[in-house]
Amino acid sequence: MSAADEIAAVLRDFAERIDGYDPAPGEPVAEVRVGDRVVAFRAPVVRALTEALLTYQDPRDRGTCDRCGGRRLDDNFVCADCGEPSGFFGQLLRERAARYTPPSELG
Repeated sequence: MSAADEIAAVLRDFAERIDGYDPAPGEPVAEVRVGDRVVAFRAPVVRALTEALLTYQDPRDRGTCDRCGGRRLDDNFVCADCGEPSGFFGQLLRERAARYTPPSELG
């Protein structure tokens, strides 16, 4: 199955699920073209899809770096753009590093 077929199938499934809650028939108010496939949407489906897209949060989204504003924080909240730890964790690391004094054996 091509990517266009897959996306069109998911959109059709979504439209059918939402249309099942709205028994009043109505004409499509919008169409989405995916490659050479067209998926038509009635008004309730347009509202549901709009809300779903606006409220979606990518599981990789960990906010923005408080140092540079970058959006690529890793699992440890270290920014891939500036390399600095961000947020409360980053603040704790910077405070501890500022107080650190190496042992005298290290010279």
